[in-house]
Amino acid sequence: MTPQPSVTPHQLRNVLGHFATGLTIITAATPEGPAGFTCQSFASLSLDPALVTFSPARTSSTWPLLRATGRFTINILPAEHQHLSAQFARSGADKFAGVGYTDSPLGNPVLDQALAWVDCELHQEYDGGDHTIVVGSVHALEARTEAEPLLFYKGAYARVQSAPALVGARA
Repeated sequence: MTPQPSVTPHQLRNVLGHFATGLTIITAATPEGPAGFTCQSFASLSLDPALVTFSPARTSSTWPLLRATGRFTINILPAEHQHLSAQFARSGADKFAGVGYTDSPLGNPVLDQALAWVDCELHQEYDGGDHTIVVGSVHALEARTEAEPLLFYKGAYARVQSAPALVGARA
């Protein structure tokens, strides 16, 4: 008999929801056209070599399409793109309907007005329970400075309250 876990998925979600995360849309150019999905489990992994990581759910029907291409772009969403987060989280719809984008250096969709984007080749995948841990090797990236990030906190969208920079402040 397997012992019962001391932490339930509900407890884990509620407590870890106190950690604010950014929101991304992972995209790729597939033989069927552009594909993508919303992902909040994204992080920098290594500076040398340049690696990033994200974790799609094992139930994702989009990640296998992106995996097959061997490359993808992580689009970091600005606060004004909350609607895209919801649009790319849906299954079975044309997620790119009405969405403007340009091609990245690796040929993947870079969403118009993304806060930042990171162009990657698939480096490695690992078992992560009900998710897959994906590691991407960074080939190109860019950011814009005039926008604020879209965040997810305690199960809801959130925004950063920008404070004026302190002149002469020390870290």
